[in-house]
Amino acid sequence: MSATTVMRAAVVRVPGGPEAVRLTRVPVPVPGPGQVRIRVAAAAVNPVDLLTRSGALVAAGRMAPRATTGLGWDVAGTVDATGPSVTALAVGDEVIGLRDLLDVSLGTYADYVVLDATAVAPAPEGQPSAAAATLPLNGLTAWQSLAALDLPPGAPLVVTGAAGAVGGYAVELAALRGLRVVAVAGAADEGLVRGLGAEWFVPRDVPDLAAAVRSAVPGGAAGALDAAGVGLPALAAVRGGGAFVAVAADAPPGLRGIRSRNHWIAADGAALGQLSALAAAGRLTLRVADTLPLARAAEAHTRLAAGGLRGRLVLVP
Repeated sequence: MSATTVMRAAVVRVPGGPEAVRLTRVPVPVPGPGQVRIRVAAAAVNPVDLLTRSGALVAAGRMAPRATTGLGWDVAGTVDATGPSVTALAVGDEVIGLRDLLDVSLGTYADYVVLDATAVAPAPEGQPSAAAATLPLNGLTAWQSLAALDLPPGAPLVVTGAAGAVGGYAVELAALRGLRVVAVAGAADEGLVRGLGAEWFVPRDVPDLAAAVRSAVPGGAAGALDAAGVGLPALAAVRGGGAFVAVAADAPPGLRGIRSRNHWIAADGAALGQLSALAAAGRLTLRVADTLPLARAAEAHTRLAAGGLRGRLVLVP
């Protein structure tokens, strides 16, 4: 258990560019009933962190203004303390977890973080902490989006942004479910997404996405998981009565009887445990673009905003 009372945390007080990320010292949080405190070994940097830092989520009405806003959703680390009524986890357990509350003053960009025990799962055995930290937010987003699509084995599924963090997990998990994946990504990533399990490939800059998909899958795909914010062109690639889930932008109207919806992530320790087991067995590919110390969180935001990364940047306290 930690003997320290003060820790470092990267927060935002005045929304803005990467320079708005400030490293500060705050009291070490104390776990309450049903919670655990995790000594952070690694925290992934995600696009939602950039939206939080810039104030875009407040402007969109998805987050209330705060004097201090915490950053970071993903964590890999070691249970440092447990609150009352926690029985499934113990001090010393290596874990991964997801912080899915936006309106909080501390996130996972910190030395310690407190999470509900139900948001935590055993870390994938044999995987370094930096790699494990890339799994919770992106892996659960893909997992839950596929569940929302609810397609039967053998059904063709379009995945946009297939080379990205969410899209890559979606391709692998869809293939494990027996779905036949049409991957949409940059031309240079064809080998990558086929290696993840895609049966067909469509370059993202093709003039007519729907026509390209329908040439491979007559009548159109049974569903689409839009991880790149493509919107209507991806919806047009889905057959009537199919399903569409958007994770990077607002879902388009459900034309032609298509079930169209957004997926909003929810922490789920049980599902995260299943993802962790798949990663430990080598059935999910954990991709780290680079690791940086916590003090360089602003630099990580700059690099993520510049694009071109394959895998996640990870902060290591």
